Amino acid sequence: MENINIKHKHTEDKCCASDEKINFNATENHSDDDGHNHGNEDEHQSTFKKYLPATISFLLLVSGIVFEQTKASFFNYPINLIWFAVAYVFVGLPVNLQAFKEIKKGNVFSEFFLMSIATIGAFCINQYSEGVAVMLFYAVGELFQDAAVNNAKRSIKALLDVRPDTVNVIRNGKIKTLNPTEIEIGEIFQVRPGEKVALDGILISEAASFNTSALTGESKPDTKNAAEIVLAGMINLNSVAEIKVTTLYKDSKLSKILEMVQDATARKSQTQLFISKFAKIYTPIVVFLAIAIATLPYFFVSNFIFSDWLYRALVFLVISCPCALVISVPLGYFGGIGLASKNGILFKGSNFLDVMTKITAVVMDKTGTLTKGVFKVQKVVTNNFDEKELIQITSALESKSTHPVAMAIVQYAPDAYKNTTIENVEEIAGHGLKGIVNSKEVLAGNTKLLQKFNISYDRIIEEIVDTIVVVAVNNVYAGYIIIADEIKEDALETIKALHKLNIKTVMLSGDKQSVVDKVAKMLGIDNAFGDLLPENKVEKVQELKNQNYKIAFVGDGVNDAPVVALADAGIAMGGLGSDATIETADIVIQNDQPSKIPVAIQIGKETRKIVMQNIGLAFTVKVIVLILGAGGIATLWEAVFADVGVALLAILNAVRIQKIKFEIKYN
Repeated sequence: MENINIKHKHTEDKCCASDEKINFNATENHSDDDGHNHGNEDEHQSTFKKYLPATISFLLLVSGIVFEQTKASFFNYPINLIWFAVAYVFVGLPVNLQAFKEIKKGNVFSEFFLMSIATIGAFCINQYSEGVAVMLFYAVGELFQDAAVNNAKRSIKALLDVRPDTVNVIRNGKIKTLNPTEIEIGEIFQVRPGEKVALDGILISEAASFNTSALTGESKPDTKNAAEIVLAGMINLNSVAEIKVTTLYKDSKLSKILEMVQDATARKSQTQLFISKFAKIYTPIVVFLAIAIATLPYFFVSNFIFSDWLYRALVFLVISCPCALVISVPLGYFGGIGLASKNGILFKGSNFLDVMTKITAVVMDKTGTLTKGVFKVQKVVTNNFDEKELIQITSALESKSTHPVAMAIVQYAPDAYKNTTIENVEEIAGHGLKGIVNSKEVLAGNTKLLQKFNISYDRIIEEIVDTIVVVAVNNVYAGYIIIADEIKEDALETIKALHKLNIKTVMLSGDKQSVVDKVAKMLGIDNAFGDLLPENKVEKVQELKNQNYKIAFVGDGVNDAPVVALADAGIAMGGLGSDATIETADIVIQNDQPSKIPVAIQIGKETRKIVMQNIGLAFTVKVIVLILGAGGIATLWEAVFADVGVALLAILNAVRIQKIKFEIKYN
């Protein structure tokens, strides 16, 4: 990726912006018995009720200030007190009640307590309009926050809605429309053009094109051929497609994606945890400082007027409310999670957004990560063994494996093993397969496998650069199969982009060193190691950690799970990757593009930058106005800006991250 251009663009974003796990019912509908849908009507009524109190309070406040300024004859005490008290009740009473509830729970020094005592105190010193204004703008800030969070929830709910409520399943030669949860593995269902796939399965039809944006973030058509995997969430683009179910509804890839996105909201970053702890310590301190401002001058100021110093203390309280931090920091992180989801990258927690900003080395697997993992048999070489039989027994044994190399051999001779007996198949990690085929003991794997069983072979094999599968039958070397893989289109740009970010690149592979060196040279990778067993990969990563590198490991196979767990950030290629690796990983790349790795790092940095901007803005403005307030220069109006105004600016800044668009250019 030579260039990563970041643009601000108004787009609809999938974002998770709540501080707790968000749960939705994907099949929820707002319908009554007569079948009419009242969802929009209910939503409009709810919105109207939400904004009504603030609207009434605002109208009463503005009209009251006008009456005061024009010195209206009727607007004297107690009319003005009652007028502003009514305005206060609409926006202040909910805050007062919440403060009371928090006190009952033992949480005395909450933001609700600060707002309550500050505004009630303002009424006590006849600053009615200012007391109302503080609560009104606080309420407006809450409405802004709710709007941002609800927008995020709607985006997540839209993602959930890609799971259709019904499936046209073929049973007894007839099409029945059922709920996806009622469909069993092995059944066949139809998907018409424009419809969404409800369950993972294998395409039975000859070919079909799908929009995969719900899973990968890429909207370009993906054409599938017969026997290829089709995932829930894809949208059929052309002809009717028939799909055989391979996974239950609850276990589909899309269901796991949605679960990951929702669970991510429960895992907080270190910055969020710090802000939460800070607020609990900070709030009681400012309350006691406010008390000191109101009382201590009595002993040091000759013309002490209690109401003046109480006013300063109230200003101090309003300014010091940590709303901007408490609201905007988690909102910024969840915006980052949403932005990543839109780009086909799933962060399992906002803490991993922070981790990605500190990465100094990216360690990658080769097959399926930097290469397509789509192998093709190039050549079959035998050693005093019939070629047809060699292909038959090897493809029979490899049919029991899901490794890309094994699949290539099976596809090369798809019918060769159909009439064979296969028994006692054993996968030897980092070596290959062992089993009984047609009563013959067969070994198929790399040269280490033959060495393990003390079987001699032609040493010329070790000079072959491409990937090979060496075969032994009844402890006798029988030949080898040469297989070639392709490098992914964006692999070279990925390495360039990582180097531009000053990140070290390392490739670890179980493939032989000559193949690894060839790929590393083509891509410009800093260090590459081949002939590695899973435990060797763990050792290499540990060596880098001992050198104080912050490591992100990217892999896709089951044998990558241990090293994914060891890395500071484990990244799984989610489209073709194994479930074990996806479960272990901290970050999942849905479309298997390595170019998403630098994008994930950039998203982490953008999120961190916006969060730090919010923290800096909040502290800077608050410190300045705190000093002015304590000195009697700032009024409650300035305090309102320092509190609610800064909170609004921070919220808008946090929401901004959801509008960032990454464009990857391959040069």
